[in-house]
Amino acid sequence: VMACHLSGVPTAVATCGTAFGADHISVLRRLLMDQDEFRGEVIFTFDGDEAGQKAAMRAFDDDQRFVSQTFVAVEPSGKDPCELRQAHGDAAVRDLIGRREPLFAFALRTTLKKYDLETVEGRVAALDKAAPMVARIRHLDKRPEYARLLAGSLGMEVEVVLRRVNELASGRRPTAQGESRPSPADPNLLREREALKLALQAPVFAGPVFDAVDETAYTHPNYVALRLALAAAGGASAGVAGPVWMDKVAAACTDDVTRGIVAELAVEPLLIDGEPDVAYVSSVMSRVQEMAVTRQVVQLKSKLQRVNPLEQPDRYTRLFGELIAMEQYARALREKGIEGL
Repeated sequence: VMACHLSGVPTAVATCGTAFGADHISVLRRLLMDQDEFRGEVIFTFDGDEAGQKAAMRAFDDDQRFVSQTFVAVEPSGKDPCELRQAHGDAAVRDLIGRREPLFAFALRTTLKKYDLETVEGRVAALDKAAPMVARIRHLDKRPEYARLLAGSLGMEVEVVLRRVNELASGRRPTAQGESRPSPADPNLLREREALKLALQAPVFAGPVFDAVDETAYTHPNYVALRLALAAAGGASAGVAGPVWMDKVAAACTDDVTRGIVAELAVEPLLIDGEPDVAYVSSVMSRVQEMAVTRQVVQLKSKLQRVNPLEQPDRYTRLFGELIAMEQYARALREKGIEGL
């Protein structure tokens, strides 16, 4: 407190050795007249060590009791405000307060640090932990913005994260991924579905162009399973067509749902007037690849967002270079896909 006062931050109080809790919140609410409107900011300052971060997270647990905006200021070097002033002077303390960040943002960032966001398992586990935190935000205008922030940090589609947050906020059971068969009308799966139809109905034209794009480019579990079955049956380049080809693919399927999709796609009309050709196949596969590369771009941006360019300049430069290259590749695939239409 004295360090703040001496540094030109006059409105500072301390809990005097006791853990911050509900009684302190009640006092602050009275001082700020914290009823139904914004009347000021509450800025928590904690030590930068692990204990300080835990204290900040405890403050987050009580944050919903504030209507006023709540922020946190933690010095990355681990110094408390007094040590910071002794080492770097008054301006350093004022800068610390000036660099405050919303408590929700700090809590999300601290939570995500516990998970390996380089892996699918880590990102899913982080979503399971962080989505309920966002769902707790009672300010309805802030909730979707923090959902977007979380999606960017995880490298996930905003719609996926927002849907999970809204389900939790409304008390509904989160929808399990892959419970239902893919809808023919789903615009996000349109190109994947068309690619699989081409492999089944026109393997002569699909051939090596289709086979060159593996199952990682497909997003729905049923489409991934069908792509694997097509590969197990010899691929579109196997030189087999018609009923014999359909039977081979169906035999390679590992479940009845995928076999049912084979029968469905075998007779579903293509999205092109007339007969398909190599140019149309190339266009469709380029769009499938483009969407896969775009997802990689989102993940790279997420990684870049988590790297401090001052602390890790080499890694930041490497990731930035990869991002530029991937964006150029996605743009080239998009142009190639448009040319073939």
